This record gives sequence, structure tokens and C-alpha cells, in this order.
Amino acid sequence: MLDNLGGPVLGDRREEMLAETAPHSRNAVVLRRFLPYVIAGLFAAALLTGYNVAFAQDITSDADNLDQGSNLIWMVGAFLVFFMQAGFAFLGAGLIRSKNVTNYMTKSFMDFAMASISFWAFGFALMWGTSAAGIAGTTNFFLTDAADGQTYVDWVFQMVFAGTAATIVAGAVAERTKTQAYLAYSFIVGAVIYPLYGHWVWGGGWLGSLESIGLPAAADYAGSGVVHAVGGFIALAGAVVVGARTGKFNADGRPNHLPGHNVPFVIIGTFILFFGWFGFNINTGDSIGLNAVNTLLAGAAGAVVALYIQLVRTGRADILMACNGALAGLVGVTAPVAFVEPWSAVLIGVIAAPIMMGSVWAIENILKVDDPVGAISVHGTCGLWGILAVGIFANGNNGVEGLVAGNGTQIVSQLISMGVVLAWALVTGFAMFLLLKYTMGVRATREEELQGMDLAEHDLPAYDY
Repeated sequence: MLDNLGGPVLGDRREEMLAETAPHSRNAVVLRRFLPYVIAGLFAAALLTGYNVAFAQDITSDADNLDQGSNLIWMVGAFLVFFMQAGFAFLGAGLIRSKNVTNYMTKSFMDFAMASISFWAFGFALMWGTSAAGIAGTTNFFLTDAADGQTYVDWVFQMVFAGTAATIVAGAVAERTKTQAYLAYSFIVGAVIYPLYGHWVWGGGWLGSLESIGLPAAADYAGSGVVHAVGGFIALAGAVVVGARTGKFNADGRPNHLPGHNVPFVIIGTFILFFGWFGFNINTGDSIGLNAVNTLLAGAAGAVVALYIQLVRTGRADILMACNGALAGLVGVTAPVAFVEPWSAVLIGVIAAPIMMGSVWAIENILKVDDPVGAISVHGTCGLWGILAVGIFANGNNGVEGLVAGNGTQIVSQLISMGVVLAWALVTGFAMFLLLKYTMGVRATREEELQGMDLAEHDLPAYDY
């Protein structure tokens, strides 16, 4: 917002505006200032609890008892996935306006940190702990029930995936969401929402045990559903609850284009994400090369198809759409990457690009939802496509057979998994964001949004003008 001289509203004028707000707004300000102390207290209590349970534990890491070759591969994969956080930060920052870059990168950095703590305390146990009913794990909270070298390797690898699911939402709610609300969301996703669906598919839960009803297990090798669809549809819920950015839609509902500020950031971020995806889709043994080839081909095919679709539509080579096309192909191949041949990976990427583009259009023009970076379409919609692609293209690699191998039952399991992840992410996403909205508040004020979140929440602009 500008004052009468055209300069930014600062100092006394900002205090006057705060004083003029309604009582509930002042209460929200008080709550926002008080919340960090509450979180710090809960964090300290968690640390003390974990210590009191584990202080006498005999931690072992006997190299003779570990498969060091495989563990080295998994750890390298984990570090690559961790580096993807930088890719998400650059990609999203480039697609938003310059006045919100510090805010966006703060959320990208801190959501990983918050999810790390909550996944250590609760998420890993719920996802990978012993489960009698196939609903949730009940052991190894705070990493206390099985402190050995292998468990630590497993935790690191699984944690970076939880962090990825959490950070997907940042782009969809960018430029108008309170930082404190976003950090609370990050904690909840890492602690509960991501781990429970992950347990159902990967941790011995019921979706991985459909043999009891005569169906093969729902297959999702690296997380098209577990990571990307979960994050993507929580992002949809968040974008709906937070609402569109000021000026995004006209009174008649027509959307306006609010361009980002830095194309090189987007391209650099996409390169980093593409590079990190080789860790995301990593494997060991005979399949390690297949996974890498399929990852590369699907991402490349998505980029090429998206670029040429835009070239035909507009006559221009749109690198931003090509970047999202690459990510769409990568998300689409994440579930079937170890189960399909290279030609299938190419076709999966080819199909993912128009699915993503059609979804972007529908979300903005039909649902009237403001997603500044296309996170819902890239991760949510293409995540569903990845789950379905397993049922179509799995050829028997690693024991999974789809339609191309003559097995029609796998696609039924995949459709069940698609319905479950869609319902789970939307129901829990709306419940969480509505809870945050009516307690601490999720949306910045109009004045803060117009001024820019960098100054309003951080007093730290990304650029020195």
C-alpha cells in the first residue's frame, strides 16, 4: 500500500491502521505473537520426553550387521531429495512477485525444519511402526523403540520425503498466508496427514494388503500418491480456505495474470528438482539403472510436449510451461518408475503434460482457485495420473503387472488408491486449514498483502531497491 507521497506505508501510519482493525483482528495479532512461545514449549516437552525414554538406550551401529552398499545408495538418494528443497524454493520464488520472496523462502526453509521435528516425534512411528489393524503404526515414537544404524538410515530417507510433501503446499498459498499458520500446517502434515496415508500404502497398511479381498496390493513405488497427490490436494484445500490473492479475479470471475518476477529462478529451480528426482526415484540392484532412465525420459518428454503445445497455441516457446511439463512428467512416473519399460516412461510423460495444462486451466477458470505456481496440477492431478499409470503400464518388473502385461486387476487397486488419497488429502486438508483459520487465522490483512509479505512479516526485503 502507498501513502500520499507514493512511498510505502511504514512507521506511525502502519500502527494507526492496526489500531483501526476490528477486535478479532487484534486478538489474532496477540495470538500470532504468543504462538511461537507455545510451539517452543511443546518442542521442549517433546525433547524431554524423548530423552527420558531413550537416555539409557544402547545404540548399536555394527557395520557387520548392515548392508552398507545399499545403505550408501539410500543415503545418497536422501541427500538428493533434501537438495530438492532448494529447487522448490527457487521455483516458487521465481513465479511470485518480488515483494514476497523472503516470505516464500522462509516458508520453504522452515516447513522442512518443522516437518523434520514432527516426523521424528510422531510421523515415523505412525507410518512405519508396528500396526495390527493396518491403520497406523504404534511403535518407535521419538525413535526410541529401535535405535540402531539401520533404523537411522531408514528414518533419514523417509524424512526427506515427508519434507517434500509438506513443501508442495507453499506455492499454492503463496503471497497471502501468515507464516505462523503455515508453520503450524507443516508440523501437522509431517506428524499425521502424510504418515497415515503413507502407512496404508508403504508401511504395511491396508492398501498394501488388498490381497485379502482378492486384489493385488496398491502399488506406488516412490510416491506419486503418497507424496505428491497428498501434498497437491492439501494445497487445493489450503488455496480454497485462504482465498485468492487480491486482484487475481475480477468481479465477473475472470482471472487476471499476476506474473512472477524471475524467470532464471524458475529454470534453476527446475534443474535442481530434476536432478534431485534421481534420488527420489532411486533403487538398488538390477533396477537402479532402469529407474534412472525412466525418470529422465518421463521428465524430458513432459517438457518437450508442454513446450510444443504452447508453441502451437500461442506461437511462442514458453519455458515456464516447459518447466512445469518436466515436473508433471516426473510426478507421473514416480509411482510406476520401477515397474515399467522406458517406452512407457516416455508415454507417461507425454500424457502428463496435457493433463497438467488442462488442470491448470480448470482450477483457475472453473474452480476459481488461485494457485500461483501450479502446484495443485503438477503434484495433485499428475500424482493421480502416476497412480493410474501403474495399473496401465506395469509390465511385471519388480513383481507388478498392469494392463500391458494382461492383468486387469491391478488397475482396480490403483483406482481404489486414487480415491482414498483424494478423499484423505481433501478432508484432512480442509479440516486443518479451517481449524487454523478460526483459531490463529491463516490470511494476511489486505494492507500486508499489498505492501508485500517481506516487509509486513519480516521487515526484510529480498532486494535492495
